[in-house]
Amino acid sequence: MATDAQPATVAASAMAAPLLEVRSVTKRFGNNTVLRNFSLNIAEGEFLTILGESGSGKTTLLRLIAGFELPDEGELWMAGERLDVLPPFRRRVNTVFQQYALFPHLSVFENVAYGLRIAHVAEAEIKQRVTEALAMVKMDTFASARPAKISGGQQQRIALARALVNRPRLLLLDEPLSALDANLRTQMQVELKALQREVGITFIFVTHDQQEAMAMSDRIALLRNGLLEQVAPPREIYSRPATSYVASFLGQSNLLTCEVRNGIAVCAPIVFPCSAPDGKAVFSLRPEAIRLASTSDRVRFTAAVLTQSFLGATNSVQLRSASELTLTARLSGQSTLDEEEEFSFDSADAVLVRDSEAR
Repeated sequence: MATDAQPATVAASAMAAPLLEVRSVTKRFGNNTVLRNFSLNIAEGEFLTILGESGSGKTTLLRLIAGFELPDEGELWMAGERLDVLPPFRRRVNTVFQQYALFPHLSVFENVAYGLRIAHVAEAEIKQRVTEALAMVKMDTFASARPAKISGGQQQRIALARALVNRPRLLLLDEPLSALDANLRTQMQVELKALQREVGITFIFVTHDQQEAMAMSDRIALLRNGLLEQVAPPREIYSRPATSYVASFLGQSNLLTCEVRNGIAVCAPIVFPCSAPDGKAVFSLRPEAIRLASTSDRVRFTAAVLTQSFLGATNSVQLRSASELTLTARLSGQSTLDEEEEFSFDSADAVLVRDSEAR
């Protein structure tokens, strides 16, 4: 899993005035409310990923920022200026779409230069800016090539250069890697993150792919049904999910519905100390937190081993306790298990979450 450590510039800017402010925005299409009283601040130089399943509102949010849609309620502000009252061409915002929409009859150079020519930029400046943009994405040697003669990954870089040549303060990326094969997609994640660090432009990246979000982001904003479920750095949103939905959406999680009395959580046959108030509580326990028990472990339980799936370095193991509680554990790939084993985990790894279905 990639680190979520932020560079000093991003961490510092997060403490200053944000570059972009989404203030209590609601967006409806007919009777369908897509975003509900949605608020979010994005820092200068940040790589923020908007994550969510289909219909969560993530692309609508991107279109509101770009100016392709207008909010029904609320406001958008950028660098102290009201953004939602400006037409798209007056916003220092550019978008890279899923479909790169390169002109097949134009060279790579002319594809990148197209927007500048429409804006009547001087020819000498066009040449300089296009050359700089192509160098940023390491495509300067392909300036004379046609889009049909370059790979999908190279086309993606050209789409980025076409956006960067306009010198935006904010770059919106709407699932731009979705058309690439798995290996190239992983390579482009690394390159895109490195490029963002190099140019220092704020990126807002939209995806439904959890691993992609974890690998690239300074922060992840997880949407659900038009609401912000949680926004946090990748390591925090994974290890300290705020709700049961976050815990289940980002990776696998065992959700333990427990009864708490006097600082002790009981989810038979599992009993562990906690700081939750008395009453019903839900805890998230990641599969990798469960291990084979040793004599020194305090939180222990016995379970039958139902299935084992070899995943290389690890085994995904399905467990069932005597009370029919079913759990998933991720153990070392070298582990040899009997039909029944004793397992354990640290009580600190059982994270108290809000029950998403109860709100």
